[in-house]
Amino acid sequence: MTQEPDAPVRAWLPRAAALLVGTLALATAFIAAYVGALHKPTPRDVPVGVVLGDQHAQAVMAAVRGRTDTIKPVGYDDPRSADDGLTAREVYGVLTSSPDGGLRLALASASAPAATELVDQVFTAAAQQARLPLQVVDEVPVERSDPRGLVPFYLAVGYVLGGYLASTALGLRTGTAPRGLARAGLRTAALAAYAVVLGVAGALVVGPGLDVWRHDVPAVAAAGALAVFAAAMVAAAVQGWLGLLGTGIVILLLVVLGNPGSGGVYAPEFLPDWLRGMHRWNVPGLTTDLIKSAVYFDRPAAGWPAGGLAVWALAGVVGLLTAALVRGGRAAAPRAVSTSATSDDARLDG
Repeated sequence: MTQEPDAPVRAWLPRAAALLVGTLALATAFIAAYVGALHKPTPRDVPVGVVLGDQHAQAVMAAVRGRTDTIKPVGYDDPRSADDGLTAREVYGVLTSSPDGGLRLALASASAPAATELVDQVFTAAAQQARLPLQVVDEVPVERSDPRGLVPFYLAVGYVLGGYLASTALGLRTGTAPRGLARAGLRTAALAAYAVVLGVAGALVVGPGLDVWRHDVPAVAAAGALAVFAAAMVAAAVQGWLGLLGTGIVILLLVVLGNPGSGGVYAPEFLPDWLRGMHRWNVPGLTTDLIKSAVYFDRPAAGWPAGGLAVWALAGVVGLLTAALVRGGRAAAPRAVSTSATSDDARLDG
């Protein structure tokens, strides 16, 4: 009799301990990722375009590269290709010879103001050392209302956060693994509708609401809807297969590693080696790049991030459907047996 009050404690204590250990691991990883990635940004191999055959510009580029690995030359066949590279976000600037015998540096500060400031400083110093006039032109300037270029990143964080929180809320309310394809389809449709609403809401808040961008509001809303849906479906798929453990993995991928590796706070070339390429495949990085492309750059710049988010969304839909077939079916079977047995007992009692 004296042991009975302790029985409930023995029942929930292992689960509670596991949750605390998991939370501790996530928090430690969060500290390590954010501090490790952002405490000492060190630029290296910042891409700057130069036209092949432009001997004057190439000589200055070679001199800069010989002194430091901060700048990475990217060669183009002709000036038009170099300009296309600038507006496609392949490079942060393009160095060319000017008719007066000096140099011209075209920048795109909307890509990352810190990166273009660095490029400006490096080539201004190089031109002064070579005693050459340098004309600096910002071809794709960042908005004056967002001088540090951080709004696309913070908007991306809001979209991704809203996506996986919506998925988690539905999972807690109705079960992480839907019981059957019909319920999985209904959940997917609900998350798609939610994504459209949040995409529009975010674009309106940042645009007309806070007056950051008054242009391209529909493009931002479309980018946001795709990002929210991708984040929601990734979360739904992982949670559908792994249950509560999946929520921790989603937070690890989308927040702990996703945000510092997105290239939103610092340009990717400022991050440690292990994070530099992450923005090209993780959901927060793709979302940040897509929003920048929607607001500032030509359509080709949006191709990779939009395609990447679409792949994530499709993978999430497939993952949720298969989880509903495998795990949802297993969960539904015992319930069906239990309901049938209850009905049989009722008929016998009758």
